[in-house]
Amino acid sequence: QVQLVESGGGLVQAGGSLRLSCAVSGRTFSRYGMGWFRQAPGKEREFVATISWSGGVIYYTDSVKGRFTISRDNTKNTVYLQMNSLKPEDTAVYYCAADESGTYYPSERSMRYNYWGQGTQVTVSS
Repeated sequence: QVQLVESGGGLVQAGGSLRLSCAVSGRTFSRYGMGWFRQAPGKEREFVATISWSGGVIYYTDSVKGRFTISRDNTKNTVYLQMNSLKPEDTAVYYCAADESGTYYPSERSMRYNYWGQGTQVTVSS
């Protein structure tokens, strides 16, 4: 059974930084496309960033480009989301997700992902 556990959330002032981690159990992590999504209060879950199983293909939503960086360490079964220059509108619960399809190009669509973490709260104060 695949389990995803996020960590690294917290309260930070606008302009600050946080680094989220997502540890994934299972022997085939290196074949998973990995994604980060977020859900703010009263809003639908939205795509943030995704990285292919190889690490060679990365996509971001426009609102985080130049501020967030997704990366992965296949030796540690972990995917990261480095978040810099945080804004109050980045406040949300952040979820990591795993896509076991093995396709080369990762997806921005939540329905492509088979496994989800429990989420970690990120709060950015103004």
